[in-house]
Parts: sequence; C-alpha cells; structure tokens
Amino acid sequence: MKALFISYNQAITERIEAMLNRLEIRGYTLFPLTHGRGSFTGEPHMANHTWPAMNSTIIAVVDDAKIAPAMEALREIDKDTQLQGLRAFVWDVTESM
Repeated sequence: MKALFISYNQAITERIEAMLNRLEIRGYTLFPLTHGRGSFTGEPHMANHTWPAMNSTIIAVVDDAKIAPAMEALREIDKDTQLQGLRAFVWDVTESM
C-alpha cells in the first residue's frame, strides 16, 4: 500500500475528482483549505486578500498498482494547468487498520 498526497489549487478540483473516480480511488481524506507556496514558481495560495488563491489537499491510501496511473494522470493535469499549482507525493504505508 502507498499513501498518495495531492495538493492543488481549488480551481482544478473537478479534474482531480474525475481522475480519482476514473482510477477507482474511492477512499481518501480531503482537507478543503490548505495554504502553501510553490517550490520554484507561482504565487502563494494563502486564502487572504493579498494571495487569494486557495488549495485543497487529498491523501489516499491505495494499492501499489494504482500509483503509476495516478501519478501519470496528475502529471497530465499539471501540464495542462501549470499556472494553477499541483504537487503530488507518494509514501510507503507500513501499517493500516
């Protein structure tokens, strides 16, 4: 099992949800408002008057076989929406209940 962490501009929520549905990634936790700033480019997303953009973050624990298709789909979304901001990370899950 792997943990898939996705942080993205709320403007692309429908694309992220469609990807999760298409890949049958059903179980996840949504953090509807997260703040952040890109590593290299882009404006901060702080949900305030200076930096009004807002992020959401999803974490899902999924079978290993779903990671490669999910990451590829996320790369495509990021390529199409570079100015919006999207980051994804994968961690090993050593135990769950």
